Amino acid sequence: MSFFFLSLNKSLSFALFQRYNRFSQTLDNIGKNEGGIDKFSRGYESFGVHRCADGGLYCKEWAPGAEGVFLTGDFNDWNPFSYPYKKLDYGKWDLYIPPKPNKSLLVPHGSKLKVVIRSKSGEILYRISPWAKYVVRESGNVNYDWIHWDPEQPYKFKHSRPKKPRSLRIYESHVGISSHEGKIASYKHFTCNVLPRIKGLGYNCIQMMAIMEHAYYASFGYQITSFFAASSRYGTPEELKELVDTAHSMGITVLLDVVHSHASKNSEDGLNMFDGTDSCYFHSGPRGTHDLWDSRLFIYSSWEVLRFLLSNIRWWLEEYGFDGFRFDGVTSMLYHHHGIGASFSGDYHEYFGLQVDEDALTYLMLANHLVHTLYPDSITIAEDVSGMPALCSPISQGGGGFDYRLAMAIPDKWIQVRLYVIKEDCTHGAKMLTATLKCIAYAESHDQALVGDKSLAFWLMDAEMYTNMSVLTPFTPVIDRGIQLHKMIRLITHALGGEGYLNFMGNEFGHPEWLDFPRKGNNESYHYARRQFHLTDDDLLRYKFLNNFDRDMNKLEERCGWLSAPQAFVSEKHEGNKVIAFERAALLFIFNFHPSKSYTNYRVGTTLRTFKIVLDSDAAEYGGHQRLDHNTDFFSEPYEHNERPSSLLVSKVFNIFSLIDVPKTVA
Repeated sequence: MSFFFLSLNKSLSFALFQRYNRFSQTLDNIGKNEGGIDKFSRGYESFGVHRCADGGLYCKEWAPGAEGVFLTGDFNDWNPFSYPYKKLDYGKWDLYIPPKPNKSLLVPHGSKLKVVIRSKSGEILYRISPWAKYVVRESGNVNYDWIHWDPEQPYKFKHSRPKKPRSLRIYESHVGISSHEGKIASYKHFTCNVLPRIKGLGYNCIQMMAIMEHAYYASFGYQITSFFAASSRYGTPEELKELVDTAHSMGITVLLDVVHSHASKNSEDGLNMFDGTDSCYFHSGPRGTHDLWDSRLFIYSSWEVLRFLLSNIRWWLEEYGFDGFRFDGVTSMLYHHHGIGASFSGDYHEYFGLQVDEDALTYLMLANHLVHTLYPDSITIAEDVSGMPALCSPISQGGGGFDYRLAMAIPDKWIQVRLYVIKEDCTHGAKMLTATLKCIAYAESHDQALVGDKSLAFWLMDAEMYTNMSVLTPFTPVIDRGIQLHKMIRLITHALGGEGYLNFMGNEFGHPEWLDFPRKGNNESYHYARRQFHLTDDDLLRYKFLNNFDRDMNKLEERCGWLSAPQAFVSEKHEGNKVIAFERAALLFIFNFHPSKSYTNYRVGTTLRTFKIVLDSDAAEYGGHQRLDHNTDFFSEPYEHNERPSSLLVSKVFNIFSLIDVPKTVA
């Protein structure tokens, strides 16, 4: 791999060259010392506990701070010292346990195990292997138990991975809340009931949250305890594999929400203090703790931590068939200040200098290199709010190698301007919906659905959602306005915001309640930890209108491909009229956000010639007022307007209760 010199200012070019050089040197060192990143990233094949061909067991751990390491469990009646590991170089320990005399397994599938650590102070610690593939918490237990997962007939994948989508439409999903019942839903429930909905809505990708095992359900999966274990609260590893395989059979790409930015502080069932020291996988002292998240921070310069994290990436790709990752907390990884109290104005010195954690950035480059080398169609997305330059540029150009960055400012901006959109100032929305990199745009994600915030539907309609969503009652102004704005905000974000689109499950139909996991503060209630999909199936409720619009918006994008087209040309963002018009993918979009004014014979600039309405938020199936004739053709004329060579007169552009979207039929 060679560095491609960018035509940038000298300081930026040199900084990117340094980053590439650091990555290249690390990759070369892995090649010289480990035989290459392919072998290096297969740590899960030797570390942990493995069945040998002769029926014996091979065990290996990295515990540099330990004085002794032992294996115990059901198989030896929990004798803590009868099976000691042998000390190897570089803090590694291994153990071979022969099979029983009759060649049967000494440690069968489903056995409970523990690693026993004798610390340098003489303390005896019972630990779960960092490489454990399955852990469970039985009723009433505080901590997880490590279960040896080695089924005789593991799940066999039946379907090949889908090709990388031309346009990425992501359905952000959480298995546990996917039922309308007040309980933790299962992988099987999601496979049978939710995947068909996702397919029917026109999404071609799911981003799965809270899969890596986490002890605290209410952490939303962001306090990981076992990095190689699929969460047992939803079912078995084989059932998760079936979910991924079924999604592939539908042509749906499956991304994992991977959390390598920090780890849970749990020690008895987590990575923390694994070998009796605070410096095994994490920085020692204050640098090893995230002040806001109350979690541990990886030391990315450590050779064995690199092996662990890169192997973890490969594990989820190879073992479970995931098609890529959304990397959580990238901003925290990139900077020593973790983004705490930092503001990012775009100044060069904010992104290059001593505040940048170059070790973490090198790890992210290695991870992206590995993912895209193993599976070129894989997708990686960075959750970065800072706007780190070149994060989504190729590694050969000194970039981070990500395919996309989450456009995190868009939902925040919608919340800020929601009252202006309703009342008087709409065009701020158009100003902030411009992307300079490949971005995943979204009007709201899980962050906006959580208790303490509100979903867009809740901001727009609030308490009236509980009383006025029946089609048997007349529209109230709040519900009418809220439904129309909900559609308009989502479509303008979809069409103008970036190169991909994301929606959090249930928000497509204006889920009427926030999201709150069971915790002490709500008496451990599951009432808000669910998604009420049944509301969209009730013909007497107006939720179906939003669901229908979301479906047809996605299917129109599939047909026309605006997400994969060059960025839109915004020909009009009129402050007074509150009208926004733009062209993208040979489609003309016209939005009127004015709270009270409609327009007749409104002139809009264009490069296109002949038009027909193909998506109209005022249509009956979307809860509109049916004020447009869909049989009307529109024709432009060679009359220059708003920097476009032609223009057309649109007969009616309704006020806030309607969106006219007049895409092309004939170019």
